[in-house]
Amino acid sequence: MKQRMSQSLRRLAAAWLASLVALCLAANAQAQNLTIEITRGSDQAIPIAIVPFESQAAGGLPQDVAQIVSDDLEHSGQFEPLSRSALISLPSSSKDVFYDDWKRVNARYLVVGKIEPQGSDYRIQYELMDIAGGKRMLGETLTSSASDLRASAHYISDQIFEAITGIRGAFSTRIAYVAASGSGDNARYALYVADADGYNAQQVLSSDDPILSPAWSPDGSKLAYVSFESGNSAIYVQNVATGERLRLTSFPGINGAPAWSPDGRKMAMSLSKDGQPEIYVMDLASRQLTRLTNNRAIETEPDWSPDGRSLIFTSDRSGAPQLYRMPAGGGEAQRVTFTGSYNSDGRFSPDGKALFMITRDDSGFHVAKQDLDTSRVTVLTDTRWDESPSVAPNGTMVIFATQQGSQGVLGAVSSDGRASFRLPSQQGDVREPAWSPYLN
Repeated sequence: MKQRMSQSLRRLAAAWLASLVALCLAANAQAQNLTIEITRGSDQAIPIAIVPFESQAAGGLPQDVAQIVSDDLEHSGQFEPLSRSALISLPSSSKDVFYDDWKRVNARYLVVGKIEPQGSDYRIQYELMDIAGGKRMLGETLTSSASDLRASAHYISDQIFEAITGIRGAFSTRIAYVAASGSGDNARYALYVADADGYNAQQVLSSDDPILSPAWSPDGSKLAYVSFESGNSAIYVQNVATGERLRLTSFPGINGAPAWSPDGRKMAMSLSKDGQPEIYVMDLASRQLTRLTNNRAIETEPDWSPDGRSLIFTSDRSGAPQLYRMPAGGGEAQRVTFTGSYNSDGRFSPDGKALFMITRDDSGFHVAKQDLDTSRVTVLTDTRWDESPSVAPNGTMVIFATQQGSQGVLGAVSSDGRASFRLPSQQGDVREPAWSPYLN
């Protein structure tokens, strides 16, 4: 298994150059879905009733749209859907809703709908009711093909989430992750892209050599990643839809940790071509490199601020891994983490007001959040071997890699730490998650 950040940041350099026993785990290289297992629910979750959508489709529907919506909202950590056995009636339209009845089962919101065949497609109608206010909040009709019913359900979840919380939903986004099969000379590695709930997994790359650090372009059309297929680490960019790819760097030594700028025109990375690993920025049009750091320490894991004006990165220049911030054009780096002796792999929140990172305490490595105004650090997870955090584009959840028994799994935690779930693979281990931006 990939060696974790347990001794010092120098394991990063050693891991890259040693081909990272990294992911020599046991996953199936065929297309696979991840299954969400809720591990902690929020004590402030909003009760919501989601009634099965009425349908007269012959032979039933290929997808249970209402159940997908219910699962999405529950996985967000902000909602607690009533079980179907607790539903007091099965209305399909707001005109059939008796608000006082739903108050008695403590539902604050109610979702109803119907799905009707329309040629080879389906016509979906859904409505959202505010039970306490006794009013209809939202209603919409959309058309979906059979193959897009799941995507339509995620869209409905997004609309409901935003109508109630005021925050844009992220259920229609995607995640990338790496899996491996076999071990030693028989190891195989695969890069997957799946829906945010782990379904519709598609393999976009397979290799005999390790694949690391996938990173989405700002428009969600490309992935940058590190591959060892040439015998040394190299950074590639691949179009997710077409499979077309381009090798950006293959310098001697470390080529690692690619990070797109918010405008998609530049990429930050860690390169050791001039000695120790340093932070560089490449102009993607001209391929011109600019070196930003010059230090005897190891500098790696860059991430751009949402406004593109600064970068954070991990460095052991203070003697142990900590996060530093510097202007995107170069200049003096300022240390930003002081709580604890180990902080790494920093990621900005979408609003730029906080950092998510990996911190170490006596119980292990955890996902944590640091408020950039107050410097207050909150540990979000109780798992012991967390790594590779990636933030949802609405900032409400963080996905990360962790350990469940002897198996590597993906975990997710709400940004307040109140709710969490796991996405294990039924076939084996998964690692290196990356949450996509909004796709439209």
